[in-house]
Amino acid sequence: MLFNSALFIFEAVGYFVLMVSLLHFRHRLGLGVFLTALGVMHFMETYLAAVFYVSLPFGNVSPGSSIFFSGKLMMILMLYLQEDAATVRQPIYGLFLGNLLTVAIAWVLQLHQPLELSPGHPADVDFLKEMGWLMVWGTAILYLDSLGIILLYEKLGDFMRRRVVLRFMISGLVVLTFDQILFFSGLHYFVGVPMAAFWAGWKAKMLAVCLYSLMFAIYEYRIRRDGVAASARSISDLFGDLTFRERYNDLLERTGRDMLTGVYDRSRMELEAPLMVREALRQGQHATVLIIDADHFKDVNDGFGHLQGDEVLKAIASRLGTTLRSSDRIFRFGGEEFVAVCPGTSHEEALLLAERLRWTIVTSVKTPDDAPISVSIGVATADEDGDSFTTVLSAADSRLYEAKKSGRNCVVGRSGVVKVS
Repeated sequence: MLFNSALFIFEAVGYFVLMVSLLHFRHRLGLGVFLTALGVMHFMETYLAAVFYVSLPFGNVSPGSSIFFSGKLMMILMLYLQEDAATVRQPIYGLFLGNLLTVAIAWVLQLHQPLELSPGHPADVDFLKEMGWLMVWGTAILYLDSLGIILLYEKLGDFMRRRVVLRFMISGLVVLTFDQILFFSGLHYFVGVPMAAFWAGWKAKMLAVCLYSLMFAIYEYRIRRDGVAASARSISDLFGDLTFRERYNDLLERTGRDMLTGVYDRSRMELEAPLMVREALRQGQHATVLIIDADHFKDVNDGFGHLQGDEVLKAIASRLGTTLRSSDRIFRFGGEEFVAVCPGTSHEEALLLAERLRWTIVTSVKTPDDAPISVSIGVATADEDGDSFTTVLSAADSRLYEAKKSGRNCVVGRSGVVKVS
Protein backbone atom coordinates (compact mmCIF):
# COMPACT_ATOMS: atom_id res chain seq x y z
CA MET A 1 0.00 0.00 0.00
CA LEU A 2 2.86 2.38 0.79
CA PHE A 3 4.41 1.49 -2.55
CA ASN A 4 1.12 2.30 -4.31
CA SER A 5 0.95 5.62 -2.45
CA ALA A 6 4.48 6.51 -3.53
CA LEU A 7 3.64 5.57 -7.12
CA PHE A 8 0.49 7.73 -6.93
CA ILE A 9 2.55 10.78 -5.98
CA PHE A 10 5.26 9.94 -8.53
CA GLU A 11 2.69 9.60 -11.33
CA ALA A 12 1.08 12.94 -10.42
CA VAL A 13 4.45 14.73 -10.28
CA GLY A 14 5.62 13.08 -13.51
CA TYR A 15 2.43 13.96 -15.37
CA PHE A 16 2.59 17.57 -14.19
CA VAL A 17 6.28 18.01 -15.02
CA LEU A 18 5.89 16.55 -18.51
CA MET A 19 2.78 18.49 -19.44
CA VAL A 20 3.98 21.79 -17.95
CA SER A 21 7.27 21.40 -19.82
CA LEU A 22 5.35 21.07 -23.09
CA LEU A 23 3.22 24.06 -22.11
CA HIS A 24 6.20 26.15 -21.00
CA PHE A 25 8.10 25.56 -24.25
CA ARG A 26 5.02 25.81 -26.48
CA HIS A 27 6.46 28.81 -28.35
CA ARG A 28 9.44 26.68 -29.42
CA LEU A 29 7.78 23.31 -29.83
CA GLY A 30 4.40 24.58 -30.99
CA LEU A 31 1.14 24.46 -29.08
CA GLY A 32 0.08 21.42 -31.10
CA VAL A 33 2.53 19.19 -29.20
CA PHE A 34 0.90 20.09 -25.88
CA LEU A 35 -2.63 19.73 -27.25
CA THR A 36 -1.88 16.36 -28.84
CA ALA A 37 -0.35 15.01 -25.62
CA LEU A 38 -3.39 16.27 -23.75
CA GLY A 39 -5.79 14.58 -26.14
CA VAL A 40 -4.33 11.13 -26.64
CA MET A 41 -4.74 10.22 -22.97
CA HIS A 42 -8.53 10.23 -22.94
CA PHE A 43 -9.12 6.63 -23.98
CA MET A 44 -6.57 5.35 -21.45
CA GLU A 45 -8.10 7.53 -18.72
CA THR A 46 -11.52 6.06 -19.41
CA TYR A 47 -10.21 2.51 -19.67
CA LEU A 48 -8.27 2.77 -16.41
CA ALA A 49 -11.26 4.33 -14.64
CA ALA A 50 -13.37 1.34 -15.73
CA VAL A 51 -11.06 -1.58 -14.88
CA PHE A 52 -7.77 -0.56 -13.22
CA TYR A 53 -7.77 0.14 -9.47
CA VAL A 54 -5.05 0.13 -6.83
CA SER A 55 -5.24 0.10 -3.05
CA LEU A 56 -4.36 3.32 -1.19
CA PRO A 57 -4.73 4.16 2.52
CA PHE A 58 -8.15 5.72 1.90
CA GLY A 59 -9.54 3.06 -0.43
CA ASN A 60 -9.41 1.62 -3.94
CA VAL A 61 -8.52 4.23 -6.54
CA SER A 62 -8.09 4.38 -10.32
CA PRO A 63 -5.05 6.43 -11.45
CA GLY A 64 -6.82 7.08 -14.75
CA SER A 65 -9.51 9.18 -13.11
CA SER A 66 -7.74 10.57 -10.05
CA ILE A 67 -4.35 11.46 -11.58
CA PHE A 68 -4.56 11.69 -15.35
CA PHE A 69 -8.05 13.09 -15.80
CA SER A 70 -7.63 15.51 -12.88
CA GLY A 71 -4.29 16.54 -14.34
CA LYS A 72 -5.83 17.12 -17.75
CA LEU A 73 -8.42 19.46 -16.29
CA MET A 74 -5.79 21.42 -14.35
CA MET A 75 -3.68 21.63 -17.52
CA ILE A 76 -6.64 23.13 -19.38
CA LEU A 77 -6.88 25.77 -16.67
CA MET A 78 -3.14 26.44 -16.87
CA LEU A 79 -3.38 26.81 -20.64
CA TYR A 80 -6.08 29.42 -20.12
CA LEU A 81 -3.91 31.28 -17.60
CA GLN A 82 -0.97 31.41 -19.99
CA GLU A 83 -2.93 32.05 -23.17
CA ASP A 84 -6.58 33.14 -23.39
CA ALA A 85 -10.09 31.76 -23.70
CA ALA A 86 -9.96 31.79 -27.51
CA THR A 87 -6.92 29.47 -27.39
CA VAL A 88 -8.13 27.16 -24.64
CA ARG A 89 -11.38 26.42 -26.41
CA GLN A 90 -9.30 24.56 -29.04
CA PRO A 91 -8.54 21.57 -26.78
CA ILE A 92 -11.99 21.73 -25.21
CA TYR A 93 -13.77 21.35 -28.53
CA GLY A 94 -11.01 19.18 -30.00
CA LEU A 95 -11.32 16.69 -27.16
CA PHE A 96 -15.09 16.80 -27.33
CA LEU A 97 -15.28 16.15 -31.07
CA GLY A 98 -12.35 13.69 -31.11
CA ASN A 99 -13.89 11.59 -28.37
CA LEU A 100 -17.26 11.57 -30.09
CA LEU A 101 -15.52 10.42 -33.28
CA THR A 102 -13.78 7.64 -31.34
CA VAL A 103 -17.10 6.49 -29.96
CA ALA A 104 -18.74 6.61 -33.39
CA ILE A 105 -15.95 4.45 -34.86
CA ALA A 106 -16.27 2.00 -31.97
CA TRP A 107 -19.96 1.62 -32.66
CA VAL A 108 -19.32 1.03 -36.37
CA LEU A 109 -16.67 -1.60 -35.53
CA GLN A 110 -19.29 -3.54 -33.60
CA LEU A 111 -21.06 -4.27 -36.90
CA HIS A 112 -18.09 -6.34 -38.12
CA GLN A 113 -17.70 -10.06 -37.59
CA PRO A 114 -14.12 -10.06 -36.19
CA LEU A 115 -11.73 -12.96 -36.70
CA GLU A 116 -9.90 -14.60 -33.80
CA LEU A 117 -6.39 -14.74 -35.28
CA SER A 118 -4.75 -15.10 -31.89
CA PRO A 119 -6.26 -18.09 -30.01
CA GLY A 120 -7.69 -17.13 -26.63
CA HIS A 121 -7.83 -13.41 -27.44
CA PRO A 122 -11.24 -12.74 -29.02
CA ALA A 123 -12.50 -9.20 -29.59
CA ASP A 124 -14.52 -8.12 -26.56
CA VAL A 125 -17.43 -6.39 -28.32
CA ASP A 126 -19.47 -6.08 -25.14
CA PHE A 127 -16.64 -4.24 -23.43
CA LEU A 128 -16.28 -2.02 -26.50
CA LYS A 129 -19.93 -1.09 -26.22
CA GLU A 130 -19.58 -0.32 -22.52
CA MET A 131 -16.51 1.81 -23.18
CA GLY A 132 -18.34 3.60 -25.98
CA TRP A 133 -21.18 4.69 -23.76
CA LEU A 134 -18.81 5.56 -20.94
CA MET A 135 -16.71 7.74 -23.26
CA VAL A 136 -19.79 9.58 -24.47
CA TRP A 137 -20.70 10.25 -20.85
CA GLY A 138 -17.15 11.24 -19.93
CA THR A 139 -16.80 13.50 -22.97
CA ALA A 140 -19.94 15.43 -22.08
CA ILE A 141 -18.72 15.85 -18.50
CA LEU A 142 -15.26 16.92 -19.69
CA TYR A 143 -16.85 19.66 -21.76
CA LEU A 144 -18.79 20.96 -18.74
CA ASP A 145 -15.76 20.58 -16.47
CA SER A 146 -13.51 22.55 -18.83
CA LEU A 147 -15.92 25.46 -19.11
CA GLY A 148 -16.76 25.34 -15.42
CA ILE A 149 -13.22 25.38 -14.05
CA ILE A 150 -12.28 28.46 -16.09
CA LEU A 151 -15.46 30.37 -15.32
CA LEU A 152 -15.19 29.53 -11.60
CA TYR A 153 -11.54 30.62 -11.53
CA GLU A 154 -12.51 33.99 -12.97
CA LYS A 155 -15.50 34.38 -10.68
CA LEU A 156 -13.28 33.76 -7.66
CA GLY A 157 -11.19 36.67 -8.91
CA ASP A 158 -13.96 39.00 -7.72
CA PHE A 159 -13.01 38.08 -4.14
CA MET A 160 -9.34 37.08 -4.30
CA ARG A 161 -7.87 38.76 -7.36
CA ARG A 162 -4.19 38.33 -6.48
CA ARG A 163 -4.40 34.88 -4.85
CA VAL A 164 -3.86 32.94 -8.04
CA VAL A 165 -2.78 29.63 -6.51
CA LEU A 166 -5.69 29.57 -4.07
CA ARG A 167 -8.14 30.24 -6.90
CA PHE A 168 -6.45 27.50 -8.92
CA MET A 169 -6.86 25.00 -6.10
CA ILE A 170 -10.44 25.91 -5.14
CA SER A 171 -11.54 25.72 -8.77
CA GLY A 172 -10.05 22.24 -9.08
CA LEU A 173 -11.55 21.01 -5.82
CA VAL A 174 -15.05 22.21 -6.66
CA VAL A 175 -15.18 21.14 -10.31
CA LEU A 176 -13.60 17.73 -9.71
CA THR A 177 -16.12 17.10 -6.94
CA PHE A 178 -18.82 17.80 -9.50
CA ASP A 179 -16.99 15.55 -11.96
CA GLN A 180 -16.69 12.68 -9.48
CA ILE A 181 -20.42 12.68 -8.81
CA LEU A 182 -21.36 12.59 -12.48
CA PHE A 183 -18.62 10.37 -13.86
CA PHE A 184 -18.86 7.80 -11.08
CA SER A 185 -22.57 7.48 -11.70
CA GLY A 186 -21.66 6.49 -15.26
CA LEU A 187 -19.01 4.03 -14.05
CA HIS A 188 -21.50 2.45 -11.69
CA TYR A 189 -24.22 2.21 -14.34
CA PHE A 190 -22.19 1.06 -17.37
CA VAL A 191 -19.46 -1.15 -15.87
CA GLY A 192 -20.72 -1.85 -12.35
CA VAL A 193 -17.98 -0.15 -10.30
CA PRO A 194 -19.14 -0.50 -6.67
CA MET A 195 -20.35 2.55 -4.75
CA ALA A 196 -17.62 2.00 -2.15
CA ALA A 197 -15.11 3.31 -4.70
CA PHE A 198 -16.86 6.69 -4.90
CA TRP A 199 -15.41 8.22 -1.74
CA ALA A 200 -11.97 6.83 -2.33
CA GLY A 201 -11.97 8.25 -5.85
CA TRP A 202 -13.12 11.62 -4.56
CA LYS A 203 -10.41 11.72 -1.89
CA ALA A 204 -7.80 10.78 -4.50
CA LYS A 205 -8.92 13.60 -6.78
CA MET A 206 -8.80 16.09 -3.93
CA LEU A 207 -5.28 14.91 -3.08
CA ALA A 208 -4.26 15.18 -6.73
CA VAL A 209 -5.57 18.76 -6.92
CA CYS A 210 -3.55 19.69 -3.83
CA LEU A 211 -0.42 18.17 -5.38
CA TYR A 212 -1.01 19.93 -8.69
CA SER A 213 -1.67 23.23 -6.90
CA LEU A 214 1.59 22.91 -4.96
CA MET A 215 3.52 22.25 -8.15
CA PHE A 216 1.62 25.06 -9.89
CA ALA A 217 2.74 27.44 -7.12
CA ILE A 218 6.36 26.34 -7.52
CA TYR A 219 6.14 26.79 -11.27
CA GLU A 220 4.54 30.22 -11.08
CA TYR A 221 6.81 31.75 -8.48
CA ARG A 222 10.09 29.92 -9.05
CA ILE A 223 10.14 29.27 -12.80
CA ARG A 224 7.91 31.82 -14.47
CA ARG A 225 8.45 34.35 -11.64
CA ASP A 226 6.09 36.84 -13.18
CA GLY A 227 2.96 35.17 -11.78
CA VAL A 228 -0.34 35.30 -13.63
CA ALA A 229 -1.79 38.58 -14.75
CA ALA A 230 -5.07 39.42 -13.09
CA SER A 231 -7.97 39.11 -15.49
CA ALA A 232 -10.37 41.99 -15.79
CA ARG A 233 -12.79 40.36 -18.23
CA SER A 234 -16.41 39.79 -17.39
CA ILE A 235 -17.79 36.26 -17.04
CA SER A 236 -20.18 36.87 -19.95
CA ASP A 237 -17.31 37.91 -22.25
CA LEU A 238 -15.27 34.92 -21.18
CA PHE A 239 -18.17 32.54 -21.73
CA GLY A 240 -18.63 34.09 -25.16
CA ASP A 241 -15.02 33.31 -26.09
CA LEU A 242 -15.20 29.76 -24.78
CA THR A 243 -18.40 28.98 -26.64
CA PHE A 244 -17.63 30.76 -29.94
CA ARG A 245 -20.35 33.30 -29.20
CA GLU A 246 -18.18 36.11 -30.52
CA ARG A 247 -18.15 34.32 -33.88
CA TYR A 248 -21.92 34.22 -33.80
CA ASN A 249 -22.07 37.89 -32.82
CA ASP A 250 -19.66 38.76 -35.62
CA LEU A 251 -21.78 36.83 -38.11
CA LEU A 252 -24.89 38.53 -36.79
CA GLU A 253 -23.17 41.89 -37.04
CA ARG A 254 -22.30 41.28 -40.69
CA THR A 255 -25.74 40.03 -41.67
CA GLY A 256 -28.54 42.49 -42.28
CA ARG A 257 -26.07 45.05 -43.62
CA ASP A 258 -26.70 47.26 -46.59
CA MET A 259 -24.08 46.26 -49.15
CA LEU A 260 -23.52 49.79 -50.43
CA THR A 261 -23.36 51.95 -47.30
CA GLY A 262 -22.45 49.40 -44.64
CA VAL A 263 -25.25 50.47 -42.30
CA TYR A 264 -28.00 48.07 -41.27
CA ASP A 265 -30.72 47.38 -43.83
CA ARG A 266 -34.50 47.56 -43.58
CA SER A 267 -34.94 43.91 -42.61
CA ARG A 268 -32.59 44.41 -39.67
CA MET A 269 -34.52 47.55 -38.72
CA GLU A 270 -37.78 45.64 -38.60
CA LEU A 271 -36.19 43.19 -36.17
CA GLU A 272 -34.18 45.51 -33.92
CA ALA A 273 -35.91 48.88 -33.89
CA PRO A 274 -39.16 47.73 -32.19
CA LEU A 275 -37.09 46.01 -29.48
CA MET A 276 -34.99 49.14 -28.93
CA VAL A 277 -38.07 51.33 -28.52
CA ARG A 278 -39.81 48.82 -26.28
CA GLU A 279 -36.74 48.39 -24.05
CA ALA A 280 -36.27 52.16 -23.69
CA LEU A 281 -39.89 52.61 -22.63
CA ARG A 282 -39.58 49.69 -20.21
CA GLN A 283 -36.69 51.50 -18.53
CA GLY A 284 -38.68 54.72 -18.33
CA GLN A 285 -36.68 56.45 -21.07
CA HIS A 286 -37.55 58.16 -24.33
CA ALA A 287 -36.65 56.71 -27.72
CA THR A 288 -36.48 58.99 -30.73
CA VAL A 289 -36.70 58.08 -34.40
CA LEU A 290 -35.18 60.22 -37.16
CA ILE A 291 -35.88 59.81 -40.86
CA ILE A 292 -33.16 61.41 -43.00
CA ASP A 293 -33.74 61.93 -46.72
CA ALA A 294 -31.19 63.27 -49.22
CA ASP A 295 -32.66 66.27 -51.05
CA HIS A 296 -32.89 66.24 -54.86
CA PHE A 297 -31.00 62.97 -54.98
CA LYS A 298 -32.52 62.07 -58.35
CA ASP A 299 -30.73 65.08 -59.82
CA VAL A 300 -27.41 63.64 -58.66
CA ASN A 301 -28.09 60.31 -60.36
CA ASP A 302 -29.37 61.98 -63.53
CA GLY A 303 -26.56 64.54 -63.71
CA PHE A 304 -23.55 62.49 -62.69
CA GLY A 305 -24.59 58.83 -62.93
CA HIS A 306 -25.52 56.20 -60.40
CA LEU A 307 -21.93 55.49 -59.38
CA GLN A 308 -21.52 59.08 -58.20
CA GLY A 309 -24.90 58.83 -56.52
CA ASP A 310 -23.64 55.78 -54.66
CA GLU A 311 -20.63 57.76 -53.45
CA VAL A 312 -22.94 60.45 -52.11
CA LEU A 313 -25.00 57.87 -50.20
CA LYS A 314 -21.86 56.34 -48.72
CA ALA A 315 -20.67 59.78 -47.65
CA ILE A 316 -24.02 60.53 -45.97
CA ALA A 317 -23.95 57.18 -44.16
CA SER A 318 -20.41 57.87 -43.00
CA ARG A 319 -21.38 61.26 -41.53
CA LEU A 320 -24.34 59.69 -39.77
CA GLY A 321 -22.09 57.04 -38.27
CA THR A 322 -19.54 59.51 -36.94
CA THR A 323 -22.14 61.91 -35.50
CA LEU A 324 -24.55 59.50 -33.80
CA ARG A 325 -23.70 57.70 -30.56
CA SER A 326 -22.56 54.09 -30.36
CA SER A 327 -25.87 53.16 -28.70
CA ASP A 328 -27.86 54.56 -31.65
CA ARG A 329 -28.68 52.47 -34.71
CA ILE A 330 -28.64 53.59 -38.34
CA PHE A 331 -30.64 51.77 -40.99
CA ARG A 332 -30.99 52.34 -44.71
CA PHE A 333 -34.74 52.64 -45.13
CA GLY A 334 -34.71 52.59 -48.92
CA GLY A 335 -33.20 54.57 -51.76
CA GLU A 336 -31.81 57.78 -50.32
CA GLU A 337 -33.62 57.50 -46.97
CA PHE A 338 -32.04 56.51 -43.66
CA VAL A 339 -33.63 55.86 -40.26
CA ALA A 340 -31.83 56.49 -36.99
CA VAL A 341 -33.17 55.04 -33.72
CA CYS A 342 -31.83 56.84 -30.64
CA PRO A 343 -32.78 55.25 -27.31
CA GLY A 344 -32.53 57.38 -24.19
CA THR A 345 -32.93 60.57 -26.22
CA SER A 346 -35.67 63.11 -25.55
CA HIS A 347 -37.41 65.02 -28.32
CA GLU A 348 -35.52 68.23 -27.57
CA GLU A 349 -32.17 66.41 -27.54
CA ALA A 350 -33.07 64.68 -30.79
CA LEU A 351 -33.89 67.99 -32.50
CA LEU A 352 -30.44 69.29 -31.62
CA LEU A 353 -28.90 66.04 -32.84
CA ALA A 354 -30.87 66.19 -36.09
CA GLU A 355 -29.79 69.77 -36.69
CA ARG A 356 -26.17 68.79 -36.14
CA LEU A 357 -26.58 65.95 -38.63
CA ARG A 358 -28.15 68.27 -41.17
CA TRP A 359 -25.39 70.86 -40.77
CA THR A 360 -22.60 68.23 -40.90
CA ILE A 361 -23.89 66.76 -44.13
CA VAL A 362 -24.59 70.03 -45.94
CA THR A 363 -21.13 71.37 -45.11
CA SER A 364 -19.14 68.23 -45.94
CA VAL A 365 -20.93 66.14 -48.58
CA LYS A 366 -20.75 67.48 -52.11
CA THR A 367 -21.48 66.49 -55.71
CA PRO A 368 -18.65 66.14 -58.26
CA ASP A 369 -19.17 69.80 -59.27
CA ASP A 370 -18.72 70.85 -55.62
CA ALA A 371 -22.40 71.60 -54.96
CA PRO A 372 -23.50 70.81 -51.38
CA ILE A 373 -25.82 67.92 -50.62
CA SER A 374 -28.52 68.71 -48.10
CA VAL A 375 -30.91 66.48 -46.17
CA SER A 376 -34.38 66.83 -44.72
CA ILE A 377 -35.13 65.20 -41.36
CA GLY A 378 -38.35 64.24 -39.61
CA VAL A 379 -38.21 63.63 -35.85
CA ALA A 380 -40.66 61.77 -33.56
CA THR A 381 -40.31 60.41 -30.03
CA ALA A 382 -41.80 57.59 -27.99
CA ASP A 383 -43.87 57.72 -25.95
CA GLU A 384 -44.99 61.27 -26.79
CA ASP A 385 -45.73 60.40 -30.42
CA GLY A 386 -46.72 56.79 -29.76
CA ASP A 387 -45.69 53.76 -27.77
CA SER A 388 -44.52 51.52 -30.62
CA PHE A 389 -41.81 51.84 -33.24
CA THR A 390 -44.32 51.68 -36.10
CA THR A 391 -46.37 54.56 -34.68
CA VAL A 392 -43.31 56.71 -34.01
CA LEU A 393 -41.85 55.95 -37.44
CA SER A 394 -45.13 56.98 -39.05
CA ALA A 395 -45.06 60.30 -37.14
CA ALA A 396 -41.45 60.92 -38.19
CA ASP A 397 -42.34 60.13 -41.80
CA SER A 398 -45.17 62.69 -41.73
CA ARG A 399 -42.75 65.32 -40.41
CA LEU A 400 -40.24 64.45 -43.11
CA TYR A 401 -42.98 65.19 -45.63
CA GLU A 402 -43.54 68.54 -43.95
CA ALA A 403 -39.81 69.25 -44.21
CA LYS A 404 -39.95 68.55 -47.94
CA LYS A 405 -42.91 70.91 -48.34
CA SER A 406 -41.10 73.57 -46.31
CA GLY A 407 -38.28 73.85 -48.82
CA ARG A 408 -36.03 70.94 -47.78
CA ASN A 409 -32.69 71.20 -45.95
CA CYS A 410 -34.44 71.44 -42.61
CA VAL A 411 -35.52 69.55 -39.50
CA VAL A 412 -39.16 69.18 -38.50
CA GLY A 413 -40.20 68.02 -35.05
CA ARG A 414 -43.42 68.15 -33.06
CA SER A 415 -43.50 71.95 -33.02
CA GLY A 416 -42.70 72.37 -36.71
CA VAL A 417 -39.60 73.47 -38.60
CA VAL A 418 -36.55 73.79 -36.38
CA LYS A 419 -34.20 75.47 -38.84
CA VAL A 420 -34.10 76.37 -42.53
CA SER A 421 -30.91 77.35 -44.32
